[in-house]
Amino acid sequence: MSQTKQRRPKAETPKGFRDYFGAEVTARKEMLDRIARVYHRYGFDPLETSAVETVEALGKFLPDVDRPNEGVFAWQEDGGAEGKAGDWLALRYDLTAPLARVAAQYRNDLPSPYRRYAMGPVWRNEKPGPGRFRQFYQCDADTVGASTVAADSEICAMLADVFEDLGLGGDFVVRINNRKVLNGVMEAAGVLDPADPSKFEAERGIVLRAIDKLDRLGEDGVRALLGEGRKDESGDFTKGAGLPASSADVVLAFTAARRDTGAETCAELRRLVGVSKVGAEGVEELEEMAELLAAQGYGSDRVVIDPSVVRGLGYYTGPVFEAELTFEILDEKGRKRQFGSVAGGGRYDDLVKRFTGQAVPATGISIGVDRLLAALQAKGRVVADTTGPVVVTVMDRSRMSDYQKMVGELRRAGIRAEVYLGNPKNFGNQLKYADKRGSPVAIIQGSDEAARGVVQVKDLVLGARIAESATLEEWKDRPAQVEVPVADMVATVRDMLAKDSRG
Repeated sequence: MSQTKQRRPKAETPKGFRDYFGAEVTARKEMLDRIARVYHRYGFDPLETSAVETVEALGKFLPDVDRPNEGVFAWQEDGGAEGKAGDWLALRYDLTAPLARVAAQYRNDLPSPYRRYAMGPVWRNEKPGPGRFRQFYQCDADTVGASTVAADSEICAMLADVFEDLGLGGDFVVRINNRKVLNGVMEAAGVLDPADPSKFEAERGIVLRAIDKLDRLGEDGVRALLGEGRKDESGDFTKGAGLPASSADVVLAFTAARRDTGAETCAELRRLVGVSKVGAEGVEELEEMAELLAAQGYGSDRVVIDPSVVRGLGYYTGPVFEAELTFEILDEKGRKRQFGSVAGGGRYDDLVKRFTGQAVPATGISIGVDRLLAALQAKGRVVADTTGPVVVTVMDRSRMSDYQKMVGELRRAGIRAEVYLGNPKNFGNQLKYADKRGSPVAIIQGSDEAARGVVQVKDLVLGARIAESATLEEWKDRPAQVEVPVADMVATVRDMLAKDSRG
């Protein structure tokens, strides 16, 4: 009787997910630690929430407004013996929805305003693609319970300080816009009726989605979407907002309203919003933010009013901000382009209201962790210590206690170190292991060295340089391997590490 051979599972990550190894994890942690220090300096407290929320708590606030309650990894709990339907649960898709739940659940215990930052993975059940993963890190900071735009300007100042502290001074700009100004512009263009906002809700949604595509489709593509519609290269037709050309001109003028100074930009925006009350309120908020930031020393070299910032205007209710890195990189085709946006945020005063029935003002920022880390790597600003451990090699298994004693001395001196725990039979394999680990130094002690009370300290970094290009004179001046008394091992290793770090 034949037995079916048991199928082994494939050793592969699911589509849209990836694994992170030592150097990547270390660099990300170092970056997040530095960001956290800035947040802490501003008086924000850390918050950790569960990776799982109820679908009801997550609500219909997915960034893709066309697919509310979709795009999440969700499952239904067992309802129990009574046969009742269980709760639907889902992995969090961002860090803002859990904050809204926390702010409502603990509203009697938390200080108001409540200032918190959060860092961690989020999950999106979306189609993966190049550079687009279903699990990724976010790093947020939010203020809940403050209606003043001083809270928004503080977020922008804090974001600028984050980039300064990460060594990106001169390579970034924080751009600010305001949803109320856009509402005023749409009112002036005849898209929004202040007496009956719901009347033009569908058209307003199309307008918001159209201008959100400005960077991808350009002015002509957006103009088509504001009008009758647009046919893409594949022949698919997207219905437009149906605005007359004069109204489309007003909306597009809003996105191109930036002038040389913030005051001139605000003056142009006042002209565009006309007699709209909400539009004028939005311009006043931009002017106040500019004044508050200037008072703190944040000039137009770091923070600017820029109406071309349109991403997120359909989600936020007031000020909107986006942080952009301005240095150039080469794309996959070798063409120069700006690195682009690495953070975005704004005011979202309606989120907590779902739980309490009461409007609770809130504003915040979210940093794309993977993109920011890639930017730091591109600029050579990653300062995390990714050096491998010093490896104590094993020449004789019967002397393992001696090797453990050596590694203990190194660790007590604050030096990262380990004993080789593989098969010590082939010494070459031990050095190959040290090379794979990125080890800077290897400790070698055979029976002869043990009898004489010495160790061999091998500088693996220098050894690699010598193998590549060092002259004989350079090698004589500083040999890659030295013999020292056991008592001098720690000092010798420390000296080698210091010289290697200086190159």
